[in-house]
Amino acid sequence: MRRRWRDVPAAAALLAPSAALLGVFVVYPLARAILLGTRKCNVSGRVCKTVGWHQYVTVWRSAPFQNALGNTLRFVAMTVPIGLVLGVGLAVLADKQLRGIGVFRTIFSSTIASSVAVASLIWLVLLNPQIGLLSHLLKDAFPVVKKPGLLNDGGTAMWGVAISSIWAGLGLTFVIVTAALQSVPRELYESAFVDGAGAWRRFTNVTLPMLSPTLLFVAVVMTARAFQTYGEIDLLTGGGPNSAGRPTETIAYLIYGKSSKIRNDIGIQSATAVLLFVLLLVVSFIQFRVLERRVHYAE
Repeated sequence: MRRRWRDVPAAAALLAPSAALLGVFVVYPLARAILLGTRKCNVSGRVCKTVGWHQYVTVWRSAPFQNALGNTLRFVAMTVPIGLVLGVGLAVLADKQLRGIGVFRTIFSSTIASSVAVASLIWLVLLNPQIGLLSHLLKDAFPVVKKPGLLNDGGTAMWGVAISSIWAGLGLTFVIVTAALQSVPRELYESAFVDGAGAWRRFTNVTLPMLSPTLLFVAVVMTARAFQTYGEIDLLTGGGPNSAGRPTETIAYLIYGKSSKIRNDIGIQSATAVLLFVLLLVVSFIQFRVLERRVHYAE
């Protein structure tokens, strides 16, 4: 016991740099944001006054926040399941010992080298009603891509942003799942094959259980990223189309967007950011509580 206490100063010295960085860049900004959330500023944003903690309730009930919350949840529901399924599907397809399979692995993982800005600009051109390649190819099956344009219609604009986001994040999901597949013992597949299990049974009874810890991690990371999406929306739609009641304005864009109604009120912006932080904590906790029951940790 005495030896453990003698180790405390050395442990504290080793932890001090990390604790200092955590305090300066995480704890202090969070505490500052929580306090700023109790303030309200005028239209110019220069004169602010403290209005109390009830401002968090006011912001939660406000129409802009409720609209942004609904858009955010819709965006998460669009991107996370589809992105996860596509990433797993491509990883399974590429997990073959075939000649030239490295070329396909490179192609599938190539989006990991693209930034959000580059991916958004690529899809902005592809979906452009006048010059976009996809607009010309899909105009007969989906007239909306040509007129008024997928990103210009209130009912489809969110799908345009979701497509760009899924494509941009597909490379990272593919790489993580592929790395997890490499660690699955091949003996399990051989045993399942000997027992008469087909390809689908081997996938559901061997691959998915062995990938479950990785899939939980990827799902949580993708959900957190989707809740904080800003770049795609700023570049592709700017939170609009305005005529349709800002159907792509998410919580992150409500906080930082150039056309946001609260962009000059640092108090309401801070309160909205804190609410987003709390939402992410709650959603991540629910994911761990619900999904971890289905996670299989190999011994």
